[in-house]
Amino acid sequence: MKAATPDQVRKLEDLPNIGKASAADLRLLGIQNPAQLIGRNPLLMYEQLCALTQARHDPCVLDTFLSAVRFMEGAPALPWWAYTAERRELLHAREKKR
Repeated sequence: MKAATPDQVRKLEDLPNIGKASAADLRLLGIQNPAQLIGRNPLLMYEQLCALTQARHDPCVLDTFLSAVRFMEGAPALPWWAYTAERRELLHAREKKR
């Protein structure tokens, strides 16, 4: 069962929107404990995952990272697609800087 609040989270898979594959991605980034998500930059996490795996991951992975970080920082549990607009803004801002 997925956690309804951050204090109910014991392992990565307890996070809303995080299944086995996403938990494995987080572990690849060195995140073993859900509390390690607090204060993390989801866009940087996504870029690091792409670099580590030498593959461009679906942008929805960034949505999932956004949902996990925001949840651990106190946001309500929302479906990952609720973060699509934020992801688009982040990617747009990144492109403008390049």
